[in-house]
Amino acid sequence: MSTLTTSDGTEIFYKDWGSGQPILFSHGWPLSGDAWDAQMLFFGMNGYRVIAHDRRGHGRSSQPWDGNNMDRYADDLAELIEHLDLKDAILIGHSTGGGEVSRYIGRHGTGRIARVVLVGAVPPVMLKSDSNPEGTPMEVFDSIREGTAKNRAQFFLDLTTPFYGLNRDGAPKVPGMQEKFWLQGMAGSIKGHYDCIREFSEVDYSEDLKKIDVPTLVIHGSDDQIVPIAASAKKAVKLLPQGELLVIEGGSHGLAEIDPGTFNQAVDKFIR
Repeated sequence: MSTLTTSDGTEIFYKDWGSGQPILFSHGWPLSGDAWDAQMLFFGMNGYRVIAHDRRGHGRSSQPWDGNNMDRYADDLAELIEHLDLKDAILIGHSTGGGEVSRYIGRHGTGRIARVVLVGAVPPVMLKSDSNPEGTPMEVFDSIREGTAKNRAQFFLDLTTPFYGLNRDGAPKVPGMQEKFWLQGMAGSIKGHYDCIREFSEVDYSEDLKKIDVPTLVIHGSDDQIVPIAASAKKAVKLLPQGELLVIEGGSHGLAEIDPGTFNQAVDKFIR
């Protein structure tokens, strides 16, 4: 197992496979780098170096009580990129990972970055407010906090239904994928997961998006029940200096796992 010890003593687990132009994947909440299995295999077999880390408090990384905030997540990512000496890298962030990628660039720039892909990503900001009426009400995030705090095992299992759009007519039966989601979630820290809810819901990434001065593909499912497209992708692409929006009709929040063929081909076309 490969790990990096960060400047504050936290161990970050990561996978680093293959050779070629590096692609670094950043996962969503409450998952781990294993959420990118289908992408790691595809791109690793097609001439890329593929890297996926487990965010602090998630997966196989350390579970610190403090430091579970987006600035620190972004700095962890910066330390990993420096540690691996990545250059001309492609950053791909899903959901909370899209926030992490955006905040990394907001704090550390694009000197080592060639392109960015944001998929089902939370930027610019998820929380509903007078200035963001398309956002999600605070009561929803409070219910996520309650579910995580009181019985995250059942909450994570229940979450797989809207996450993968399994409550829609004609949805596939994917019990293995649901169990994989649950296993990844339960491997992480309840404190890390609880703290992270604020980071994906209340943090405003607008200024970070404006600093992503490299070609950026925003991929979002039209039927994303977790991060509604109107408050996220459709706003984010307007803030990106070189943004391009690809809407997957009927796509769920977990579209990269549910339909890796469509997702991988779209990303491959963009980065080539």
